[in-house]
Amino acid sequence: MDVQSWTLLLVVVSFSLYIGIAIWSRASSTSDFYIAGGHVPALANGLATAADWMSAASFLGMAGLLSFTGYDGSVYLMGWTGGYVLLALLLAPYLRKFGKFTVPDFIGDRYYSNITRTVAVVCALLVSFTYVAGQMRGVGLVFSRFLEVSIDTGVIIGMLIVLFYAVLGGMKGITYTQVAQYCVLIFAFMVPAIFISIQMTGNPIPQLGMGSRVLGEETYLLDKLDGLSEALGFTAYTDSSKSTLDILCITAALMVGTAGLPHVIVRFFTVPNVRDARKSAGYALLFIAILYTTAPAVAVFARTNLLETVSGQPYEEMPEWFRKWETTGLIVFEDKNGDGLIQYVGDTSRNELTVDPDITVLANPEIADLPNWVIALVAAGGLAAALSTAAGLLLVISTAISHDLIKKQWKKDISDGSELILARISAVVAVCIAGYFGIHPPDFVAATVALAFGLAAASFFPAIILGIFYKKMNKEGATAGMVVGIGVMLYYMLRFKFDMFGGGTAADWWFGISPEGFGTVAMLLNFIVALSVSAFFRDPPEEVQQIVEDIRLPKGAGEARPH
Repeated sequence: MDVQSWTLLLVVVSFSLYIGIAIWSRASSTSDFYIAGGHVPALANGLATAADWMSAASFLGMAGLLSFTGYDGSVYLMGWTGGYVLLALLLAPYLRKFGKFTVPDFIGDRYYSNITRTVAVVCALLVSFTYVAGQMRGVGLVFSRFLEVSIDTGVIIGMLIVLFYAVLGGMKGITYTQVAQYCVLIFAFMVPAIFISIQMTGNPIPQLGMGSRVLGEETYLLDKLDGLSEALGFTAYTDSSKSTLDILCITAALMVGTAGLPHVIVRFFTVPNVRDARKSAGYALLFIAILYTTAPAVAVFARTNLLETVSGQPYEEMPEWFRKWETTGLIVFEDKNGDGLIQYVGDTSRNELTVDPDITVLANPEIADLPNWVIALVAAGGLAAALSTAAGLLLVISTAISHDLIKKQWKKDISDGSELILARISAVVAVCIAGYFGIHPPDFVAATVALAFGLAAASFFPAIILGIFYKKMNKEGATAGMVVGIGVMLYYMLRFKFDMFGGGTAADWWFGISPEGFGTVAMLLNFIVALSVSAFFRDPPEEVQQIVEDIRLPKGAGEARPH
């Protein structure tokens, strides 16, 4: 069978599995819809958390960034991995013991204020919509290439699938669907990586293959890639072009942004107790590490193959994969000198080829001439990664509206059934908005997602940390900190990513810090403002301070239940 037939087969089979699971595990109550009833086993939650965490940015975008930016792209690898460890050890067990449905729910009750809760809801919506834009773009990319439809049509197909199992199953359906999606995505990521590692170095372990000698040559693979890059005018793959301050800020923003991501945090509310929350965090870290330690190897293989296969070659003799990707607009050739040869070089005035980083993982098996079923498997894995995270984010959006706004503030006497209907309606609206952002994203997948991490770092992380570890933090300080943090981050993002407020180039960045790293600065401002403002107002009520004391003590941890 050809690639398109294999892709169609695998997509139909995997999507049927996801829909079947959603029907089997459909939510019948708000507890099922929001936190899967709090009965998810630790192992299943670990798998689901890994799938929720490893989005299209991890599956498609991260290897692409590493492939095109080399050493500079390692900040994403360090930031996202370190951030998950920070979340698992520092926040998850305490938030689970507090026993709320959502992050805005925790912030609203901890800071005893509906105004603070509303600010948290707005922050959750901003973070989630920015994040989900990257996921929907990832879905569109896969469909556009392998089913030969437009990116916009691909986004719409993804919207319909997510809408079905997210709205029907809620967190209960999403959880068990994500277990299946993890199995699909990790198999799809590892199989071609192992194939290409054997093909290029003779070593079946990609992580070791990256540092091995090229098969039949005396040169190490990384040395060969450095040589190819420099010969074509690119920066050596293992060299850095970013400032140390920017690298530090991006890494920190990704780390603390991870610890403030509402769709990941809510996963720790789905297990029966704090012990299972800790166990599921450990399982998830193991499952995440499989992909994250392989991604650098995939990036090296892909970059080497691309430079060897494309640069200096006659355009008319390019293989079928090149033509197929051209039709998507994600590879563009412009014959500037009219010689018919592809000049893929670092000098932008002479460069004739533009390659979107997001196609790296998808195109790599084709460039390496792997079997059609492997190429199609990668497409199915990319869809699984994007859809799993998109579903989790859409649930955060719907619960923020139905639970944190309507149930907690506007109509406190609403019945469980009516709240469930509102949650599903909110999810439908959220899917439509997410689809729009997927069709009109601010950047490529990984960079779009990085902006969401910056927003989470600027808003949620200080409020959660201070809420757990500083019992005298009051509502005035927390509210002011979140407003200032998210406001400054939004301004910086809109100015330098969307050319609003006068726009600007990299030369205009404050302190030389990129928008992806500015979340660190906004987070520090949040802390400073929160602590400064809180000093001018009275301490929280005694009962709130006692709650903070209680969630840090182990007594009764096993009996913590949502309330």
